[in-house]
Amino acid sequence: MLTASHLSWQAGHGSDAVQIVRQASLHVQRGECVGLVGPNGCGKSTLMRMLYRVLQPETGGSVALQGRDIWQMSARQFAQQAAVLGQDTGLGFDCTVQELVMMGRYPHQSRWARDSAEDKAVVSACLAQVRASQLADHPLSSLSGGERQRVLLARALAQQPQLLFLDEPTNHLDIQFQLELLGLVRASGCTVLIVVHDLNLAAQFCDRIYVMQAGAIEAEGTPAQVLRPQTIAQVFQVESLVDRHPRLDKPRVSYWMDKPHA
Repeated sequence: MLTASHLSWQAGHGSDAVQIVRQASLHVQRGECVGLVGPNGCGKSTLMRMLYRVLQPETGGSVALQGRDIWQMSARQFAQQAAVLGQDTGLGFDCTVQELVMMGRYPHQSRWARDSAEDKAVVSACLAQVRASQLADHPLSSLSGGERQRVLLARALAQQPQLLFLDEPTNHLDIQFQLELLGLVRASGCTVLIVVHDLNLAAQFCDRIYVMQAGAIEAEGTPAQVLRPQTIAQVFQVESLVDRHPRLDKPRVSYWMDKPHA
């Protein structure tokens, strides 16, 4: 569904230039949930912004969605096929939950069209899908962090995307809401590419994982193939034990540092 080839991005110019992403390539198959992990500052979010059409790749890199170059698509055409859910940084204005989720219908509406019966049915179904129907008339400002992310997920799902990008969507949520949100994402039926910090969440919810370090893709494979002590030590600079979760039968990572860095 998604193929990215040789993506690079640098900040600044000339002698002050800093390479943020280096020749990164990845792919996402239909129906997969693919994780992108790595330490802070390794280029994960910059790479994601190139994938969802915010930053245009440099030096000839390309991104194709279902075989079509995303930069040959209009923003509207792209938004009809892909949606983005990031960290909840606020909208800068207040509205009701239903009004917010209705914004997800904009790519499917003509410029001056009113909300149709179909739009309203999709919004209602998406709120039910994330278990937020009872919040429809609530102002967004009244919601908890976990409720807001569920509602923002409903807005993304209202776009009826085939591909869902998630850029650290659980970063500020407590454990219950992290598990709940990612469970809803997996149950949505969308193909998913997610940036996530917690390796255990990646192991639990992802089919495959890409590991980034210093702007480059260092490893790729299933959680069992990628989440190994040697790779974790190389990329994250910590010691680890990887065993199997007794209930989930997924890789489970425990960390420690024998000598904390100064």
